[in-house]
Amino acid sequence: MPKCIVAEDEKLLSAALQRELAKAWPELEIVAVCEDGGEALEAIATHQPDVAFLDIRMPGLTGMEVAAAAADASPHTLVVFVTAYDQYAVDAFERGAIDYLLKPVVAERLAQTVTRLRSRLADAARHARRTGDLAKDMIERFDEMPDEPLTWITAGVGKATRLILVEDVIYFRADNKYTVVATAEGDALLSRPIRDLLRQLDPKTFRQIHRSTIVNLRQVASVERDDTGKGCLRLRGRPETLNVSQPFMAIFRAM
Repeated sequence: MPKCIVAEDEKLLSAALQRELAKAWPELEIVAVCEDGGEALEAIATHQPDVAFLDIRMPGLTGMEVAAAAADASPHTLVVFVTAYDQYAVDAFERGAIDYLLKPVVAERLAQTVTRLRSRLADAARHARRTGDLAKDMIERFDEMPDEPLTWITAGVGKATRLILVEDVIYFRADNKYTVVATAEGDALLSRPIRDLLRQLDPKTFRQIHRSTIVNLRQVASVERDDTGKGCLRLRGRPETLNVSQPFMAIFRAM
């Protein structure tokens, strides 16, 4: 039975795609539904699905960045991009290596995609390599951001409130429903979940390295890897190191 993941941060669109997939491809098993790029990359690495339906514009990592990293994490996975912008599809996706769907997903178009995917599963490894090459090329040309990036935040230190420039943040770490903001001057507590921050941080500067951690690349002194492929980051202005989940190491190799 073929397996897939669905990565779409808009819940209504995600539910609609899942319903249409159930009709068009009844034997397809959806093993994970993700709401951001980092979660999608971890799901691909964990489940090794046959197919991944990736929204292009997601918090954290874009669909193209996930596809590029997934080519290493799960080489056989076929990627279908889901986009609301047909100019990207017409210009970049009709190359035979991958398929695309325009939002909102139309049953007839999805049926064509399912037919193509079924025929390609027999030769998945070759198509996955082509997907990774295409996705890496597209990352260089894709500069549209879903929101204006944050420039400053307010966070609590005891009973006081600090005004912190985002460029001074070394990393963010999830802490239950809150987020720890680590700077050279110490830690502060932000009363919002880390997933919300992913939507507003500049992806050229801030990268997710773990489900619970986002790092400022300008504050990274070095990247170290062990024999198993796991890594850690040494930081400027902080003594601790940050662990990098194995799936996210592919992003650092591509940089």
